[in-house]
Amino acid sequence: MKNIRNTAIVFFLLLMNFALACDACKLQQPKVTRNFTHGVGPRGDFDWIIVAVIAVLTIFTFVYSLKYLVKPGEKEQDHIKNSILN
Repeated sequence: MKNIRNTAIVFFLLLMNFALACDACKLQQPKVTRNFTHGVGPRGDFDWIIVAVIAVLTIFTFVYSLKYLVKPGEKEQDHIKNSILN
């Protein structure tokens, strides 16, 4: 258990190093996305529409994946969806 915890901590620290934008990229980003991504950010209105649509689709997918994980809708105990919950 201790080995898993240590591995998770190291993975988290490495992930945080790559997930946040570097100083040069922070200067190129708009205020909304300044610390979250590398490169240039959305430049025009159409780019922001694309970002919004992708965000809505991501939230929609996440909500429905949690919904069907918690309540799969199958009543049989040996159904494959229930193997995740056991």
